[in-house]
Amino acid sequence: MDILQGNQHANPEDFYKSLKDKLEGHHDFPEDYLFKFIIPTDQSKLTEIYRVFDGIKFTLGNRESKNGKYTACNINAFVLDADQVVNIYKEVAKIEGVILL
Repeated sequence: MDILQGNQHANPEDFYKSLKDKLEGHHDFPEDYLFKFIIPTDQSKLTEIYRVFDGIKFTLGNRESKNGKYTACNINAFVLDADQVVNIYKEVAKIEGVILL
């Protein structure tokens, strides 16, 4: 997944540094944080995402697209700080076909 598509940052590290700065400016950690992803409808992709959240308290909601090709995955997870949020996004970005929102 290309996280830089449509983004003004030249490389992933700049993107993640900017994300961390924004998170620290707008959130009061620790707190529940809502992660949103779109994935091809495939149970193995969903399982890969769940593995990223292993050991973290979370709730989830999934909804298939009208034609069933994609699934919107919303995960509300209790995170300790902005670094944890960034690390989760980095791990999920490694999963092929996942769109980070």
